[in-house]
Order: sequence, then structure tokens, then C-alpha cells
Amino acid sequence: MTSTSIAVTILLVSFVALIMLRFPIALTLVISSLLTIMFLDIPLPIIGQQMIQGVNSFSLLAIPFFILTGQIMSTGGLANRIVNLAILLVGRIRGGLAMVNSVASLFFGNISGSAVADVSSVGSVMIPMMKKNGYEADYAVGVTIASAIQGVVVPPSHNLVLYSLAAGGVSIASLFMAGIVPGVIMLVALCITGYIIARKRGYEKAAPVPKSQIASTLIHGVLSLSPAVIILGGIMSGVFTATESGALACLYSFVLAFVIYREAPLSSVWPILKRTLKTVSMVFFLIAASAAFGWVLAYLQIPSMMTSLLLSISDNPLIILLIINILLLLLGAPMDMAPMILIMTPILLPVVTSFGMDPVHFGIVLILNAGIGLLTPPVGTVLFVGCAIGKISIAQGTKAMMPFFYALLVVLLIITYIPEVVMWLPNLMAD
Repeated sequence: MTSTSIAVTILLVSFVALIMLRFPIALTLVISSLLTIMFLDIPLPIIGQQMIQGVNSFSLLAIPFFILTGQIMSTGGLANRIVNLAILLVGRIRGGLAMVNSVASLFFGNISGSAVADVSSVGSVMIPMMKKNGYEADYAVGVTIASAIQGVVVPPSHNLVLYSLAAGGVSIASLFMAGIVPGVIMLVALCITGYIIARKRGYEKAAPVPKSQIASTLIHGVLSLSPAVIILGGIMSGVFTATESGALACLYSFVLAFVIYREAPLSSVWPILKRTLKTVSMVFFLIAASAAFGWVLAYLQIPSMMTSLLLSISDNPLIILLIINILLLLLGAPMDMAPMILIMTPILLPVVTSFGMDPVHFGIVLILNAGIGLLTPPVGTVLFVGCAIGKISIAQGTKAMMPFFYALLVVLLIITYIPEVVMWLPNLMAD
């Protein structure tokens, strides 16, 4: 074996071994990188330099603001108002609470950009409400966790910012625009699935919103959705960068939650900041570790090897995309979302761009694959949180979400093989 082959073996074997030993993913990336460059006799400080360079990006400042906005929204009671708006819009359809769940998850995901935050906030409201209105607990959990996946694709998902970084600076504005139509298609697919199951099980319509409350429900719902409007409007108009829009949305959410509605005491600000700091610290350490790991991948020319390998299997882009989707779905089961984006982007992006796929298009495909992975054991974070809220077993939750899982797979195939679905709005914005 050549020294390069041995180095590749060391990198991959150490990575897999440490993952199996349950090491934190960020430490796994750093240790694997260190072991590899030690074998190659490369100076160790190069790892530190690459880690610092990996987080030395102005666009990354948007991530703390997006996360903090989501935390404020979750604590400030805005999720309840978003749910009430969804009840007003779709509650009178048979099995309406399932559709309310899906619509509310899209709305809240449009603000938090996080599937876990979505299921924690909307799920805490919707799962008890659905159980109280005669829905089985497993069904309530299944529709909630599947609907939460909308949050990883619709803007302002911080996962889109991570992909932009990993892809070498793909336009965040284009990625945000690209996620809107797939998010709507996901909503339609989930609502159709929920309606079919609701008719089969005989679920009833939700109680109508009293006429006297319609105006206030609309006003408070629109106010609660305004942070997303600020972020998208600012970026699309070119008035604000993603970071500036995130900061303004954060300030607006704070005023709305703590000054206008006052449902949460000011004493909850410190716990919000602590949770945000903890999450941001983990994300930035992971970004730094992934930058070092990505440098080693590039040094060993692993992306080129992967491109050659996949093209040797087939020169048909449709077949290659199918293989990539299957690979990503399999990796999504044991791997969490952020590391999957940061590790697989530099490996697979050269493959898809070799046959003309737009990096923005691939970003949405990759992120939806990683989002679906949040539903599958053994590292299905969204699945675990939803089952904990609904007080059911993982096995029950997994079985209940399968119809929605299949619906999401259909959406994945649509956005993979019909690029116009993803690229229409970014191209329209460019024109």
C-alpha cells in the first residue's frame, strides 16, 4: 500500500471506530485528523490553524442570532399563537388537528430553523391537544415529528448557513429562496397523508374558532410570524445581510415576547442565553473540527476519489443521484445533521457538480436527506424528543411516523429529479 492509501485507511478506520465507541463527533473529527497527519509527518499546528480558519467567517454570525430567536420564540409563548393561527386556517378539515400540526410546524420552522426546536415547542402544545381531542398518542407523535422536518429546509434554517460554509460560500440568500417551494411541497404531502389517515381512523374536525376571536388570532399570528418576514424580506431586498436580518429578528422577538406579551418573566432571559450559548458552542466547535477534517480530506484527494468511484459505477446522473440519496439516508441514521452536512458536502459536491448539478440544488437535497435522518434511530433526535413529549416508546413512534416518512421520501425524489422545483425562486430572484 502507498502512504496515501494507508493515510486514508487511518482516517476512515479511526473515524468509524471512534463513532462506534460513542465519542462526541467533534472530538472524533479532530482525533482522526491528528492521527492521519501524524502518520503523514505534517506539523500538528496545521490542525489548529485550519480550525481557526474554519470559524473565521462573518456569515457564521447569523447562526447565533437564528438560534437565539428560536429560543426566545419557544419560551415567550409565541408557539401557542402560531398554533391558534393554524387552527383558524385548516382546523375545520377532517382530522384538522393533524393539518394544524403540519401548518404550525412549517410556520414555527420558518422562524426557528430547527427541527428539534420545532418539535419541542409546537409538539408541547399540539401533542397534548391532539390526545385530548381523541387522537391516539402514537399518531400525534408521528405527525408532529415528521412535520418538524420542514424546519430544516425552510428559511432561515441555520443548516443552510452551515451548508453555505461547507460548500465554499454558496449564496445564503439563494439557499433560503430555494428552500421555500420544497417546504410547501412537504406541507402538502404531509397534509394529504394526515387527511388519508384521519378518514381511515374516523378523526373529527377541530372545534371552530369563535368569530369574536378571529381578528385577534390573525393579528397575534401574523405578529408571531414577523421575525421570518424580517429575515426573508431583509435578505431578498438586499437591505440586510443574513447576519443583520438575524440580529434584527432577534431584537424583534425579544420585544414581542418580553415587552408586549410578557408571558415569560425577565428572569428566563438568562436560561435562554445559557441554552443558546451551549448550542452555539457545540455548533462552532463542530464547524472548527469539520474544517480540519475537510482539509485532511482535500489533502488526501478523497473527494476526487469519491467522484471517480461513483462515475465508475455509472455515468448516468439519475443513477448517481439515487446512489447518493441512498447513501445519505443510511448515514442519516447514525449521524447527526450538522456533522453530516459539514463532512459530506466537500466529498459529494464535486461529484454532483461534475455533471452540472447546481450547488444550491444539491444543498437542499443534502439537507432534506439529513433532516429525514433525524427521524430514524439510533440518533433520531427529533424522534426521541417527540416520543418523550408524547410519552410513548421509540418503537411506537417509529411505526407511527412511517406513513409520513414515506411521504417525505416522495418529496425527496421530486426535489432531486425536478431541479426547477428548487431553483425556480433563486433564478427568479437572480433575474
